[in-house]
Amino acid sequence: MGEKKVHKTSVGGQALIEGIMMKGPKGTAMSVRLPNGEIDTEYKETKPWRDKNKFFALPLVRGIVGFVESLVTGYGYLMESAEKSTQGEEEAEEELSKLDRWINDHFGPKMMQAVGAVSAVLGVALAFFLFMWLPTYLVDLVTQNRLLQFHALFEGILRVIIFVLYMVAVSQMKDIKRVFMYHGAEHKSIFCYEHGLELTVENVRRQKRFHPRCGTSFMFVMILLSILLSSALVLIFPHLAEINRVLWIGVKLLILPLVMGLGYEFIRYAGRHDNILVKALSAPGLWMQRITTKEPTDDIIEVGIAALSAVLTDNPDDDTIQ
Repeated sequence: MGEKKVHKTSVGGQALIEGIMMKGPKGTAMSVRLPNGEIDTEYKETKPWRDKNKFFALPLVRGIVGFVESLVTGYGYLMESAEKSTQGEEEAEEELSKLDRWINDHFGPKMMQAVGAVSAVLGVALAFFLFMWLPTYLVDLVTQNRLLQFHALFEGILRVIIFVLYMVAVSQMKDIKRVFMYHGAEHKSIFCYEHGLELTVENVRRQKRFHPRCGTSFMFVMILLSILLSSALVLIFPHLAEINRVLWIGVKLLILPLVMGLGYEFIRYAGRHDNILVKALSAPGLWMQRITTKEPTDDIIEVGIAALSAVLTDNPDDDTIQ
């Protein structure tokens, strides 16, 4: 079957627990493989935050808004998929002690919300420690006074190393490997659609699993941009290299919104163009997807097709980060 021209940035998605979320121009669909083998697909009409206020749609601002929206909605779909993918598992109920049953019966929903909130806080704390505090602390241990102007550069390089090692480590976990397989199916399904092919398991299987608009690429671009901006600030304002490191971390947090905004604009541009500049800047993120995506099995591909089919329309008009 021949390929036809299709709008490149019409659909974005996210890998879930035994499922995939796809976001189209008019709504969002979530498909989850249930314990009984069936695929449960739920479609919701949604309106992007940037469509609710003109200010949210401004360049740079839309990147910040989109990032926050992805975190909030993505976390909600992740929790929902985890609940659906374990529905009907009676063995776990049988293993519950009387105390566990009592807690589950009386505090089940609230307990899940509390656990989710605590997990989110711990996740943010871990990210802050690994990618903000730790690089600064380690570079301070070895940087001499004559090298202070290169502190931001060394710190950025170390942050990249920590990020790669962290992703390699978590990719070895069994449950994460499954999520990364769904991540691969998400990309392959979208590529199949973008190439104008019929959404079949055979056609999806033949597609690449590395996509320039992936969230992994976005994170890597953000790290690279933070290195450039931090280094530029130290060159423009040399005294920044000598300030207290707590204040320095505060400076980096202040420029984080700008980094997110610029990163989004680049990912958006990369989704529409295929020139040398885009290829060069996208290369690290695409390489990282060798870690964050895995080749999916046919049953996982079926979930991606189900989610994507639910959001396709005749007039795509969305720009989303996958």
